[in-house]
Amino acid sequence: MFVKICGITNEEDALLSIAVGADALGFNFVNGSKRKIAAQRAAEIARRLPPDVLTVGIFQNDLPERVISVINETGLMAAQLHGVETAENVKRIKQDVRTVFKAVSAGSQAFYNAGEFGADAVLIDSETPGEGEIFDWQMAENAPDGVSLILAGGLTPQNVSEGIRKVRPWGVDVASGVERKAGIKDPILVRDFIKEAKKTSQYLQSMGNNGDEIDDPYDWKEDPTWR
Repeated sequence: MFVKICGITNEEDALLSIAVGADALGFNFVNGSKRKIAAQRAAEIARRLPPDVLTVGIFQNDLPERVISVINETGLMAAQLHGVETAENVKRIKQDVRTVFKAVSAGSQAFYNAGEFGADAVLIDSETPGEGEIFDWQMAENAPDGVSLILAGGLTPQNVSEGIRKVRPWGVDVASGVERKAGIKDPILVRDFIKEAKKTSQYLQSMGNNGDEIDDPYDWKEDPTWR
């Protein structure tokens, strides 16, 4: 299970998150966000992280040229697009950014057409992506074949297990659900969230779809296409 802790604003929270098992960290460059971070500060934090941690820049309705420029400037590894970006713009960014996630609202036309973006994974969120609002997880059903889903939207240590069981995503993403206040993480909530997500995923993978044991679960870090 891929676990991303989003809205990182300081080095302490970044190091804490990876120490307790986070696979990826998100740095928010969206104007008006409570968790917005300066590009230079994000670069300073990213330089101090282990190379196997995926660092992700969060953008919303920016021109592809700006997304690519900020990713290059900061040295981050991936871009997450949280607006109404067109498939053409997503593919343009993908030409210069190795890993691209596209956020869509559950049940939207963009969700049903998610495969057209050409993104490495599609983050499924509420009608107001990035606001930490939970949605009806049944709306995540009927996702296009071959699309890796990252479940987001109002997840907490208390409900992440249920969300994973119902949606069966490739990964999960959280920001507000593990915070003391906007932009400041709570160490216990971060630890508990990651623990619950990994534990639930391992259980489901060990049992398989029919309750039978299966081989070791997929580990995204061992897949060369994500390096």
